[in-house]
Amino acid sequence: MLIILQAGSTTEEVEQVVAELAGVSVTGYPARSRGREVVCLTQHLNMELRTWLHAVCPQVERILDIKAPYKLASAEYRPEPSTVVVGQGNRQVRVGPGQFVVMAGPCTIESEEQLFQTAALVKQAGANILRGGAFKPRTSPYSFQGMGVEGLKLLQRAGHTYNLPTVTEVMESAYVDAVAEYADILQVGARNMQNFPLLREVGLAGKPVLLKRGPSATLEEWLMAAEYILSTGNEQVILCERGIKGFDPTTRNVLDLGGVVAVQEKTHLPVIVDPSHATGKRSLVTPLGLAAAAIGANGIMVECHPHPEQALCDGAQSILPEQLTELVKGVHSVTAAVRDIYEPEESSEVEVAA
Repeated sequence: MLIILQAGSTTEEVEQVVAELAGVSVTGYPARSRGREVVCLTQHLNMELRTWLHAVCPQVERILDIKAPYKLASAEYRPEPSTVVVGQGNRQVRVGPGQFVVMAGPCTIESEEQLFQTAALVKQAGANILRGGAFKPRTSPYSFQGMGVEGLKLLQRAGHTYNLPTVTEVMESAYVDAVAEYADILQVGARNMQNFPLLREVGLAGKPVLLKRGPSATLEEWLMAAEYILSTGNEQVILCERGIKGFDPTTRNVLDLGGVVAVQEKTHLPVIVDPSHATGKRSLVTPLGLAAAAIGANGIMVECHPHPEQALCDGAQSILPEQLTELVKGVHSVTAAVRDIYEPEESSEVEVAA
């Protein structure tokens, strides 16, 4: 259940609600949503308790009966799909219903020349958002770990130069402030999907967050991870399906497109797909990117490199610039063909604070 307090309710009024509930053996968890103080409950309040709570706590505006454990991420709480607005001014992009976004760029930022060359190609291809890794979670400690803060600064410059909002991964709480300073979207990678202290920190940063599904995570676990971010009052969450563990080594992971459709039924949050990490093979990125558009996803994230054979990371799954151009054209054609099937009548925009 979800208790929504009246606008302008104070911390003391929230604490009163929690204390009153504790008196009847019900645990309340304070959070924020839509600029309001809310209290999440995992227990059910019958009509007698609801009437009593309204009487002893006049600051309670509504009590919603939300059965899903993820209260703020649930489509029961917000039936209309959300739109997350990223970037400012002429770099502003909307992620949500009504358009299909393409995030593209190198797996890792290797140099100023490589990043700016790629950014120019991403812009020319018609992609919407520039991706680039400054901090890299590598399986081996001896692999290239990224350029760090210097890479963040290059990413910001490239984004402003080519009028593209940017997205990059933050791996630990210590770097949240730095990533939030230079990037438009903070990405939480699959390995960190259940790093709960990190989820809280990125939520508190107040920037849009791209949350990748963990390789062994259920849809409920994925949405509960999103709930950690949403409970801080940050509603700017984008989900990203990047493949789950399978038994066949032909592809790196199994891209769960059925899971994308299913999670869209459960949540109002926008959902995009990463076919690069799902497959690990350049030849499979375009077909699965088109499939993501066909099932009604809100966008894709792909890796692109001007010289994949020279890439320091994930060259085998990085598409060529000309392939990116064709992919962008293709997903827009597919999206136009299926728009009447998937496009809702209205959506709820989540604006980024200036």
